[in-house]
Amino acid sequence: MTTTTAAEAGMLGCHACGLLSRPSAAGHTLECARCGASLHVRKPYSISRTWAFLMAAAILYIPANVLPVMETGSLFGAQKDTILSGVVYLWTSGSWPLAAIIFVASIMVPGGKLLALTVLLVSVQRRSSWNPLERTKLYRMVELVGRWSMVDIYVVAILTALVQFKALATIKAGPGAIAFGAVVVLTMFAAESFDPRLIWDPLEEPQRHG
Repeated sequence: MTTTTAAEAGMLGCHACGLLSRPSAAGHTLECARCGASLHVRKPYSISRTWAFLMAAAILYIPANVLPVMETGSLFGAQKDTILSGVVYLWTSGSWPLAAIIFVASIMVPGGKLLALTVLLVSVQRRSSWNPLERTKLYRMVELVGRWSMVDIYVVAILTALVQFKALATIKAGPGAIAFGAVVVLTMFAAESFDPRLIWDPLEEPQRHG
């Protein structure tokens, strides 16, 4: 049984809402009739743009976890805390569920997104036909996690747990917080720039020439 893709049928699928549209003969810039997004056979410069965002996020991932995310000062002295020190504080103080949530959301999830996007990019560049359905599910998971990231809640949780609000105390975000926020944003841009339709292209080529 042979299958026909949208591109072979002369139609373009919207990468934003999934609506299929038939391009006009005029050759003007196409827009989705439902959401207004630009239509392309494949996202322009998808691989190079995704690599750029991904490499920037990977570089910032280290200072995001090494540099302090919060600096507190009071009459009793100053203190600087990283994400990991906040997790350790919560764990030793008995708030291990919150410590686990912050550890997963602030350390494991960004690292997992970096690793997953790297696997997708390498497999696409090598024209791999290995488990396209599973790789598509992996991309959807990365996109879903990025879309529902509640970074502010986890950062506020760290601040609330570590800081005892006292008179004349000062609290300000450290350089680690800026780097961490940049990592989250860059990984979201990387996931948005990646075109999952590239995963299926190597499987469609034998059908065209068969």
